[in-house]
Amino acid sequence: MIEILEKKDYRQITNEIHLEFAAVSDNESFARMAVSAFITPLNPTLEEVSDVKTAISEAVTNAIIHGYENRGNVTDRIYMNCELKSDMLEVEIIDRGVGIEDIARAMEPLFTTRPELERSGMGFAFMEAFMDDLEVQSEPGQGTVVRMCKKIGLGSWIGSEE
Repeated sequence: MIEILEKKDYRQITNEIHLEFAAVSDNESFARMAVSAFITPLNPTLEEVSDVKTAISEAVTNAIIHGYENRGNVTDRIYMNCELKSDMLEVEIIDRGVGIEDIARAMEPLFTTRPELERSGMGFAFMEAFMDDLEVQSEPGQGTVVRMCKKIGLGSWIGSEE
């Protein structure tokens, strides 16, 4: 079974949140806003906020549409863990849904298992493009963990003359 929380070295963590919410589409915007508010102390640029919100949106939407097959059942849960380690945001989006048979294929741009819903198959590609690191762990019948990292606060020194 995929572990939700692993043992951590809390000496490196400066802040963390753990959220659990129903796997319904209305909660996608909640997840985006929660993470954007969480990173506010790092003084992110608008581009960094937008990148993080887009990646979170894609991961949560994938959990709803693919992990839970868009059932809209409030008993289906998504777990979101966020940590700040200095200027690094680490996010996990976890579902206990159907899992992914072939992760490499699922991560190919334009591949989708739900073409009838007019899905573009770009979710993982967007997560990779907007975050600094992406890792996907999944077991059929057990669910999926999407781990993403992004360094926040780059805009404060870009272009400086120091």
